Amino acid sequence: MRLRRTTRRRLVRGALYAAFVAALIVVVLAADWQRFAQYFLQWDIAREQFPEIITIALKNTLVFTVVSFVGGLLVGTLMALMKLSSIRPYRWFATAYIELFRGLPALLTIFAFAYMLPIAFGVKLPFAPVGAGLLGLIVVAGAYMAEVIRAGIQAVPKGQTEASRSLGMSPLKTTFFVILPQGLRIIIPPLTNEFVLLLKDTSLLFIAGSTIFTKELTTFARDATTTNSNGTVLVMAAMLYLLVTIPLTRVVAYLERRMARAR
Repeated sequence: MRLRRTTRRRLVRGALYAAFVAALIVVVLAADWQRFAQYFLQWDIAREQFPEIITIALKNTLVFTVVSFVGGLLVGTLMALMKLSSIRPYRWFATAYIELFRGLPALLTIFAFAYMLPIAFGVKLPFAPVGAGLLGLIVVAGAYMAEVIRAGIQAVPKGQTEASRSLGMSPLKTTFFVILPQGLRIIIPPLTNEFVLLLKDTSLLFIAGSTIFTKELTTFARDATTTNSNGTVLVMAAMLYLLVTIPLTRVVAYLERRMARAR
């Protein structure tokens, strides 16, 4: 007997659901949950970390993320404008900057700003070592944001520039008061996504070193894990990351849907 197309689709979909549920059951039954709880879910250890994991680690993570995002946005805007400039040396510098810091791992860039530059130039960066690490993170974020911002600026219709100039606005005023605001509005979803990535990249600041009051979530959890010989705080840190990143990713998805409808 030949099945109808809709019936075959339902059967295939049902088989896929059944396979997924079966795989999930196998994973759940195969795990040694008692041993897992012994090494990663100890209530006494979790209770000892409050409130510091919130008031110090999570707070520092959010502060570092906001600082590196704002700094990256400023650097990225400058690099994007330089890359779109009609002056060749500016374009060459911006291209070299973007290619260099997008090509290097963020960990190495942070290491360079924290240890190599102070030795090379004999200067101590402000708020070191975290300040030096943040500067490295800003430089990396700026390289990635520059390309996003450049795409946003180029997406603004040329008629906007022509209309502004015909009204007597200078090229500088046209860029900052007409083109940039529209370009930044277009790229809100990818910028929000960059914020989420930066939130996770703050975990790389451990390479620059930290004090007890400048630990972000990952460093805080790693040190507590070493002290207690137990991974409970790592699980807590992971849950706090998810508590922040999941709502942000939902915001990105909402903004993308809204902008898609607007088009």
